[in-house]
Amino acid sequence: MRLGQTAVVLGGSAAGLCSAGALAPYFDQVVVLERDELPAGAEHRRGVPQSKHPHFLLNSGRRAIGALFDGFEDDLIAAGGLHLMPSMDAAYLDGEGWSARKRSAMTMVYSSRILIERVLRDKVRELANVVIREGAAVTGLTTRDGRVTGVETDSGHFEADLVVDAMGRGSSVSAWLVAAGWPEPEVRTLDAKVTYTSRWYELPAPRPATWWWRHLVIMPTPDKGKHPAEHEYLVNFFPVEGNRAIACMGSWGLEMPRTTDAFVETARRVRTPMFAAAMDRCEPTSEVHLTRSTGNKWRRYDRLRTPPEGLVFVGDAICAFNPFYAQGISSAAGSALLLCEHLDRARGLDARFFAKFLAAQRKLLAVPWSLAMARDQGYECAEGTEKPREWKRRILAAVSAPAFSLIVGAAREDDVVDEHFAKVFNLDESLGDMLRNPRVLAGLVRYRFRAALGRHRVPFDFDAQAEPPATDYSTATAR
Repeated sequence: MRLGQTAVVLGGSAAGLCSAGALAPYFDQVVVLERDELPAGAEHRRGVPQSKHPHFLLNSGRRAIGALFDGFEDDLIAAGGLHLMPSMDAAYLDGEGWSARKRSAMTMVYSSRILIERVLRDKVRELANVVIREGAAVTGLTTRDGRVTGVETDSGHFEADLVVDAMGRGSSVSAWLVAAGWPEPEVRTLDAKVTYTSRWYELPAPRPATWWWRHLVIMPTPDKGKHPAEHEYLVNFFPVEGNRAIACMGSWGLEMPRTTDAFVETARRVRTPMFAAAMDRCEPTSEVHLTRSTGNKWRRYDRLRTPPEGLVFVGDAICAFNPFYAQGISSAAGSALLLCEHLDRARGLDARFFAKFLAAQRKLLAVPWSLAMARDQGYECAEGTEKPREWKRRILAAVSAPAFSLIVGAAREDDVVDEHFAKVFNLDESLGDMLRNPRVLAGLVRYRFRAALGRHRVPFDFDAQAEPPATDYSTATAR
């Protein structure tokens, strides 16, 4: 059912492209307004500086994009994306040492952000009623009687039956709404002072014989004693298309290297020499890219007494997350799919439609938001409206890492815990729902009891100074 003549999407990044796919069946024309000139291939551009860092496409995001664009995942893999099982294809340093390899319920598609967006652009350009207008800077909104009716750009005006704000963290839409008479929305924030820095590398061909792994992950140390600051880093040697990898180091509240020399030297001080050794065997293809804009920020448009009609918000424009948790694209795609589902049931774009969509989107966003809060609220350096009282922060800091290690350990040995942990990680289930599941709780208790007796089915904490073990423990049995 057609619901209007024209829909306008503000922003041509992943959130905006997914929104265009959601709108196309319900409007005569969909116009995507993008400030940048878009590259034909998978290339970096000014408007997406975070594209130079690793990006996961979680299962929930894969399904959402696949529902909006038939064949997206096949096209992404055909273009070079890698469909991997992290528990088998990643060397994972958690706790005191390397974890064991074994099959699990979790799979992922690895690729660069620029490839994801290139494939999305190709899919959008297949839609006959969607046009992408490049080099179009949005300068304001037009409104009438409580409704957004159009968009102003530096080159003209667009009337619209529906506008989607997909302009990211820096969106000016809330300010334009205030200027038009709406109250400023409540904004929930928590900035844990995350900084991360990345450099791109060409992998050796052929790969070294000891590199059974495709992805190298080094978690922050659990050691509470004195140790080098670099042991607090979250480190990835992240595979992308074209026989390349992104070496990335990040931290909460610490200074990170900005130059290539400092990057290489800092890499030699992380918890295992394998990260720097991997970089040494590769050819660098970029400078160092550093990002500080990483705070969690949720604009609570759903709490406005009278939300604007004719306007919805997708991606970082409404809820931006700490990028460490890889939730951004998948959350944006989920909101776009939710919009498509609401449009499919709608009989008109009245106030009730927008209120119902905002209420449903609030529930959707609460899942990744709660996961981000569970970790970031424990950091003393964190600032924002969601910063907990000091006593609560201390408790969170004390229990969050051990609790995570307990879940990871139980998932190694219990298929049900593994299945639910994969759902939580991929935004298919909330952490609260997982921890209220009686079977999951039983699995955690059983694992904790067996661990106290030293009866592990799957070994762990292999020497962090040595190569990660290649043995497949998928069929391990209790000793």
